[in-house]
Amino acid sequence: MNHIVTVQDAVTAFADFMEPTPAELGAIDAEMPVILADVELLDAQILTLDRTPSEVDVRRIRRARRRALAARVALVNRQAGRSDGAA
Repeated sequence: MNHIVTVQDAVTAFADFMEPTPAELGAIDAEMPVILADVELLDAQILTLDRTPSEVDVRRIRRARRRALAARVALVNRQAGRSDGAA
C-alpha cells in the first residue's frame, strides 16, 4: 500500500531561496522597456486576429513593431556599453 504524504514542507522549505536576487531584479528592470514594447505589439496583433486589418490597424502594428525593435536595440546598446565595448 502506498501512503499519500504531503509535500508542502518540501516545497516551502526553499521558499527563501526562490526569491529573485537584486541582480535578477535589476536585469528585469533593465529589460522592462522591451517587455512593455512586446506586450504593445502583441496587443496590436491580437486586435486584428478576428478581422481584416484596417489601415489604422496596419499602422498600429507597424509602429508597435518599430518600438519593440528600438527597445531591443537600446537594451543591446546599454549592455554593450556596460561591457566596455567587448560585446
